[in-house]
Amino acid sequence: MTVRGGRPPRDPMATPAPARRANPYVRTGRYGRGPGDQRRYARYGDDGGGIGGLIRFVVFLVILAALVLLAMTTVARPLVRAVVVPWAEDNPGALRIGFVADLVREDIGPALTAPAGGTSAEIVFTVETGDTPATLAPRLLDAGIIASERAFLFQARMDDLTPDLTAGSFALAGNLTPAQVVEGLVKNRIVIRTQTVTFREGLRLEQMTAKLETLTGTAVDPAAFLDIVRNPPDELLADYPWLLDEKIRPKGASLEGFLYPATYTLRTDEIAPTSAEDLVRMMLDAFHDRVGDLLDVPEARGMTFYQVLILASIVEREAVLDEERPLIAGVYENRLTSKSWPTRLLQSDPTIFYINDTLQLDKLDLSAWKEYVFWTTLKEQLPKELPDDLAGYNTYTSKGLPPGPLCSPALVSITAALTPDTKDGYLFFIAKGDGTGSSAFAKTKAEHDANVKKYGK
Repeated sequence: MTVRGGRPPRDPMATPAPARRANPYVRTGRYGRGPGDQRRYARYGDDGGGIGGLIRFVVFLVILAALVLLAMTTVARPLVRAVVVPWAEDNPGALRIGFVADLVREDIGPALTAPAGGTSAEIVFTVETGDTPATLAPRLLDAGIIASERAFLFQARMDDLTPDLTAGSFALAGNLTPAQVVEGLVKNRIVIRTQTVTFREGLRLEQMTAKLETLTGTAVDPAAFLDIVRNPPDELLADYPWLLDEKIRPKGASLEGFLYPATYTLRTDEIAPTSAEDLVRMMLDAFHDRVGDLLDVPEARGMTFYQVLILASIVEREAVLDEERPLIAGVYENRLTSKSWPTRLLQSDPTIFYINDTLQLDKLDLSAWKEYVFWTTLKEQLPKELPDDLAGYNTYTSKGLPPGPLCSPALVSITAALTPDTKDGYLFFIAKGDGTGSSAFAKTKAEHDANVKKYGK
């Protein structure tokens, strides 16, 4: 028998091999795989390896990252912002990171792009040497130029304002956005031209007007100034409610006595020149700054503040030495209240000069007032009949205080009128005329006559 394939011949007498037992775990159902099938470890498909699997894995990661980012921009974003924003405010350098800046910008909200809410009128803002956005922010807020310090500081950081800040004056306004304010602090530098004017103590309104007539190159119209101070408009008074208190200023009264004597700086440039009303406001502000604490006169004084101001204006025109002002105020106080002076006539010479000057000025054009000499001895007697608005100023014929102040008194005169020195009972005084500015005081007419004889008057 031929041998094939190297196998031995088959023995027909050999015992047959036992039949293979059927595997009871083999499934022949729908999927044709049983538990023993090794392919069960390829969870996501038979071909889980290779280039294709890697691509699918990368796609999965991209989709997962997108889902996480979407969650951060929706549900989790407020939580992220609540953590990042305070940290960024403590670490401003973090604003260089885009998403951090976006979160802070989002947290600030509309304040970052909204105008401050004021008017378009120019506001001159001064940057001092060494200023930073942080030092500017509260001053900008007080000036009404910004509405949110936080929004301004964020914008200043984003625009890198600090290196561009320089000392000087800048033209801004009350209706700018934070970005416009930052830009204005760099580009709106202005050169301010100014001129000063000094109003000394004891000037009356007409003297101040005459002083303004001597100035050139200003926008202060003397005629407009005089009209405002004689008849202050309601719009002006509304900004100074203390002037509406009739114990301080009776209704219809002028601003005589309320324009504080001082040196004032007038802008003369074309951008925002000082007007007549601007000057009046500056003078009223100065008065309130220096005298405001004295407006509430104690009841024991027995006078309203307006009456105190009238008395102070007389003291101002009479006194030379500050230490004598309370004594001079005391003389007039004694004439108002002492039984030794029953007429209650103040007999104050400055009130007569006031009447005379008023009558003479009425004869002159306003432009000629700068040549007029105020408070001088009368060249002729006053008319027997005076206009009603002047008759009460004649303290030789009208009892008590005149109707209004004669001039703008200094603070020391107001203080003297509030606390007059009456303890010695003086009823008379006369200037010694010895160059010292001092006066001689007397209790009786006889003492006074002796002083007059002694000092040659």
